[in-house]
Amino acid sequence: MDPSQVKIPPMKDLTPDNITPNTIIVNSQGPDKRLQYLLERLVTHLHDFARETRLTTEEWMAGILFLTAVGQICSDTRQEFILLSDTLGLSTLVENINHPKPSNATEGTVLGPFHTEDAAEFSHGDSICSDGKGEMCLVRCTLKDTSGRPISGASVDIWETDETGRYDTQYADRGHPDCRGILKTDSNGEFWFKAVRPVPYPIPHDGPVGKLLERLHRHPYRPSHMHFLITAEGYDTLVTSLYIRGDAYETSDAVFGVKSSLVIDMGKVGDAAVAEKYSVKADDWAINYDFVLVTEKEAVELKNKNALEALKALGSTATIVNGLPMADVD
Repeated sequence: MDPSQVKIPPMKDLTPDNITPNTIIVNSQGPDKRLQYLLERLVTHLHDFARETRLTTEEWMAGILFLTAVGQICSDTRQEFILLSDTLGLSTLVENINHPKPSNATEGTVLGPFHTEDAAEFSHGDSICSDGKGEMCLVRCTLKDTSGRPISGASVDIWETDETGRYDTQYADRGHPDCRGILKTDSNGEFWFKAVRPVPYPIPHDGPVGKLLERLHRHPYRPSHMHFLITAEGYDTLVTSLYIRGDAYETSDAVFGVKSSLVIDMGKVGDAAVAEKYSVKADDWAINYDFVLVTEKEAVELKNKNALEALKALGSTATIVNGLPMADVD
């Protein structure tokens, strides 16, 4: 690139007072207005953070080494950066911004670092867990839209830990997916399967994120829950979890994922006829829940509305395109 053809100020004699606007200018040469806006706000907040905290060279280097360690421990089955995002509350924030829900729809929550793309498909009534993984739990659910109409043919991806609080990917000898599976809703929008009773567990805390939590005097535990990722044509994807009421960590989830509407009562099957129908025992555990999806149109309209209100409250004058703030177009 010919330096004489780039309209930027001389990149020298930079001070704490002029480094920020100069960095923003040099990052604003490309055609992608959204990228320009993201970098402008990132640089602004990052530089303000350093100025406000009077960030020391030693602290800056410690941060660099910490992020390096986070990347180094990542693997095909361990995503430490998602874990870091979760424990900083960023994952929940991004989920809430991008998938807003009206009051009559099922709320979303964090995906977490343990979802995989290799789950097998199961039929209704099958167990997604192999034998010996925990106490039997019958799960019966419905899926409807915000008008109460059943949604058939939707894909429901489920995953959970075994009774030891570990996901299958946390075992070195993992031979196949376990305690996870995919089902399709039937013509009535219903799906049911067997799993194991959810238990509380610690997020991986033997790495840099765990060391950070220890320094902050924070525990690494998540309350008992089961994950669901639900997709259907024409509907906004729902990433959510069901949490068991009364869990010791219900109000102190290490990754800020619990929402009151997702906290459920888990009881026993109880009814002998129900137990016989689903081939379980009356004293097996049972979870029942009615999921409600919003259409893509509903989600986009609500996302745009929330974006305009949020930017107005922040005093932002950014141009809004498809619900996203952009750098002003020349």
